[in-house]
Amino acid sequence: MERSLAEEARSFVTSARALVAELAEEGTDWIEADGPGPESTVQHSEPARPQAAQRAEGERRSDEQASEVEQQGRRPRSEPQASAVEPLGLTGGERLWGETPTLEEVRTALGDCTRCRLCEGRSQIVFGDGNSEADLMFIGEGPGAEEDRRGLPFVGRAGELLTQMIEKGLGTPRSSVYICNIVKCRPPQNRTPLADEVTTCRPFLDGQISAVRPRVIVALGKPSASLLLGRDIAITRVRGTWHEYRGVPVMPTFHPAFILRRYTPQNRRLVWDDLKAAFDRTRT
Repeated sequence: MERSLAEEARSFVTSARALVAELAEEGTDWIEADGPGPESTVQHSEPARPQAAQRAEGERRSDEQASEVEQQGRRPRSEPQASAVEPLGLTGGERLWGETPTLEEVRTALGDCTRCRLCEGRSQIVFGDGNSEADLMFIGEGPGAEEDRRGLPFVGRAGELLTQMIEKGLGTPRSSVYICNIVKCRPPQNRTPLADEVTTCRPFLDGQISAVRPRVIVALGKPSASLLLGRDIAITRVRGTWHEYRGVPVMPTFHPAFILRRYTPQNRRLVWDDLKAAFDRTRT
């Protein structure tokens, strides 16, 4: 029995290491645990136990710790998971707008949103930016510090790189496309939005898509691509391949922040190829 517990613990740790390596490949810097660790910080005195019982208890705790590491690796910072597709503009059974809303109607319905915990740390809501009738729509993860300060998406270092790729690479003004994020408030310490935060904000993202009616969507990074593709994905495996969301072609690619962290001519070329394919498709 003791050997079985030890073997399971080693198996969990091996799986966790593999998952953490995959997260590192995709640019995940850290993982926020959903709650306290398996052991309380409060210390209690316990009567002495036989050595065999102590050994079994130690292996049981190792098993629990390995299991927790694996679970954290499998749901990195509670990445958004696929959920049932609901009618556009429905929250809690109440219709917020019609089938063809305007961006103004969606923004008005969002209001001074306090629907999830992200409102507690934001400076302001970062709704979206660009052409309300754009053929090409970019969807990222969430606002960063500069975006939170200015109230506009993709205006920090990653945003500057994206703007260069749009204007210098594709030869079209940034103002001709539409840019937004899957959540409209900055997550603490720029962590990945949690699943319930994404779910709460999703009707407003769907409203933006319905209002703009883009011909093509570019999903920037793993969280955005996972939401639009309806499953947890590895961006290194799906980037550069066509998918669909609510009838709109979707091209997943690396987030500009990933390129800044791991700049190589090859990575930049891959993103450029993806953006060019998306842009060309808007013109066919």
